[in-house]
Amino acid sequence: MKGFLKSFVTISALSSLVVAPILFGAGQASAETQKGTDAIYLGAGAAAGVTNGGQTGDAATFGGNLTGRVPLGKTGFSGRTQINFSDQTSAIIPHLTYDIPVAKGTNVYVGGGYQFVEKKGSPTPSGNDNGVAAVIGVEKELGRNVLIYSNATTAINGYKNSPASAVSINAGLGFRIR
Repeated sequence: MKGFLKSFVTISALSSLVVAPILFGAGQASAETQKGTDAIYLGAGAAAGVTNGGQTGDAATFGGNLTGRVPLGKTGFSGRTQINFSDQTSAIIPHLTYDIPVAKGTNVYVGGGYQFVEKKGSPTPSGNDNGVAAVIGVEKELGRNVLIYSNATTAINGYKNSPASAVSINAGLGFRIR
């Protein structure tokens, strides 16, 4: 539980650093302007592990990420998949998020899912073992077909033979499909 609390605090602090400039720089939206984004998109970018599980193969790892988002109607929920990869293996992380529109073309989201590591024991930016995953992030439309996104993902007990949680910071560029 102590490791989870530490991971939660880390995610909260890092996410506020990412989200604050977007929220405060967005300005006030008029009543006629629709907040949020309903984009279905695919994206790619960088992923950086910021924790270490304390065992061999647990070092914080830098790699890449692929992501996709599909809003689930007008419910406020989205289905997302994130793949964090290193030069050795990848972690596939499907999750369900609740999207909070905060400005025109901008959502903050929070959710959970499960991480599946393809080659257990080999490092990815989000650990080296399967586990429940929590995510908090932000996405912002830059234009008609381009978005930026960033999130912090925690894989609870995300390291093999270690009770530590794995935290990764992910960011990238998304391309709207619809």
